Amino acid sequence: MRLLHTMLRVGDLEASIRFYCDVLGMKLLRRDDFPDGRFTLAFVGYGDESNHTAIELTYNWDTSAYTLGDAYGHIAIGVDDIYATCDAITAKGGKVIRAPGAMKHGTTVIAFVEDPTGYKVELIQVGK
Repeated sequence: MRLLHTMLRVGDLEASIRFYCDVLGMKLLRRDDFPDGRFTLAFVGYGDESNHTAIELTYNWDTSAYTLGDAYGHIAIGVDDIYATCDAITAKGGKVIRAPGAMKHGTTVIAFVEDPTGYKVELIQVGK
């Protein structure tokens, strides 16, 4: 078994694709419109779905915003240089909501960014 994808409902598909691809460096792997169901699925990730986990961005044509619950936490991405990554994200218009630093009660260096829908993405220093 392996994890295939995580699905996020988004209110602005184009803004979300730009964030995950242009700001976080993922690739748009595939996109399909379902007119009868009035929704679009866009899959983004760092590699081919045959051996990488993806994020499924679900855009329901008649819904422009969602109330984010308090049960969902975040997506986590490992990065080699968290400080340079946060600088690059900021330079590309991304929103860093927690600057890089050691996690509370630990030594792992983390940061958080927020996508256009309000979902949190944790960056974890795995290199250096």
